[in-house]
Amino acid sequence: MSNSRRAQLLAAACSLGLMAGFVSAAQAETLTDAITLAYQTNPTLQQQRASQRATDENVVQARTALRPSASVSADVTGSRADPAKSNVTNKAYGSGATLSLSQPLYTGGRASANLSAAEADVMSAREGLRSVEQGVLIGVVQAYVDVRRDQERLRISQENVAVLTRQLDESKARFDVGEITRTDVAQSQARLAAAQAGLASAQAQLSISRASYAAIVGQNPTDLAAEPSLAAQLPMTVEQAFDAAEKNNPQVTAAQYSAQAATARVSSARAGYMPTVSARASLGYDAGELNGRGNQFKDYDRSVSGGLTASIPLFTGGLTTSQVRAASERENAARIAVEGAKRSALQAVSNAWSSLLAARSSLVSNEEQVRATRIAFEGVRQEQQVGLRTTLDVLNAQQELRSAELALVSARRDEYVASASVLQAMGALNVGVLAPDVARYDPKTSFDKVTHAVGWVPWEPALQAVDRLGAPTGKSSSN
Repeated sequence: MSNSRRAQLLAAACSLGLMAGFVSAAQAETLTDAITLAYQTNPTLQQQRASQRATDENVVQARTALRPSASVSADVTGSRADPAKSNVTNKAYGSGATLSLSQPLYTGGRASANLSAAEADVMSAREGLRSVEQGVLIGVVQAYVDVRRDQERLRISQENVAVLTRQLDESKARFDVGEITRTDVAQSQARLAAAQAGLASAQAQLSISRASYAAIVGQNPTDLAAEPSLAAQLPMTVEQAFDAAEKNNPQVTAAQYSAQAATARVSSARAGYMPTVSARASLGYDAGELNGRGNQFKDYDRSVSGGLTASIPLFTGGLTTSQVRAASERENAARIAVEGAKRSALQAVSNAWSSLLAARSSLVSNEEQVRATRIAFEGVRQEQQVGLRTTLDVLNAQQELRSAELALVSARRDEYVASASVLQAMGALNVGVLAPDVARYDPKTSFDKVTHAVGWVPWEPALQAVDRLGAPTGKSSSN
């Protein structure tokens, strides 16, 4: 880790964390800002995009099985002979070169099946990239609202210390005039000490949340603006969320594409039973020169050859049959994985939806609790001033108010994270929802670039159609 990055994280943990980190509202950072920066710079996301681009190359490599290949070979030879009984030295030189061309004509469906498998792998990897994007986005959302929650908790803790400090001063003054006992003063001191410990804990938690924010977003948080509502993106019922998850959850769609790739690989394995046909041509020359005893001659040959080669497998010692069985079982595993991914997606929706309902209910209750405890606290303080309440009653009312305010802050955070989690389980949490103006990364752009980098062979579509004639299917017959 670079020194500058260490310095940023240290600043997140220490400097502003202990001071609550508030700046002017004009410099407030929004959730959209955090999403945009993380989308462009997050290392986990960048790593997955690089892996996706590497997967794109598999399609290019698979297509070479349908394309011609050319090679050139050349050689130069020389010899020298010095006979013992002659004053003449014999020298011989030779050179040659060959240009070879080959073109697969029919692979029994292996080439086209491998190409289909590579294309399905690319689509599965794209869904994997979408899943990672969702994971990064939910991480940014959680880090953002965690910092806002902990900033608010720190503010509440600071106010609590201030209130209890005033309460202790009042208790000491009343003790000095004999209105209360030393016990009341000790109670105020104990509550103030507990509040100061809570303040230290709140400062530490804020520092931890700020460091987590810096790690995923890439910069320290400043004053964070209120997060935008996600209510418009949420479904009306859990059944709608279930339907969306079965269709759009990236883990489900990635498993479906993986199953397609496995099916294509069964076809590739069964192509081992099929004949193959290829064409070849070569152009070459050989040149030689001989010097000796005052005479010399030159020899030059040029050759052109071509032909078709057909190969029919007769016996492979059980290798092909074993490869087919293995590919079929991998296909079965991939199909079963689709069902497993659907169940996991539905479970994620159910968990997130339940958490959302609980958070909403808790939010309403906590809002009412804060309202009621604030009224109760003010009433107890006034009653204490006229002797109807004790110091302990005031301290208890203050503690209840602080607990209610902290619970409300946590409930707001939990409700927002649960909303984002529902969208994630549905497969609907994307940068377009949270940061619609950010430039989107399109994996298809990179795919088109590499697949067109080597040009286009005019007869490739025809060869691919011929290669599929009579090719075995990849549908597994076993369960």
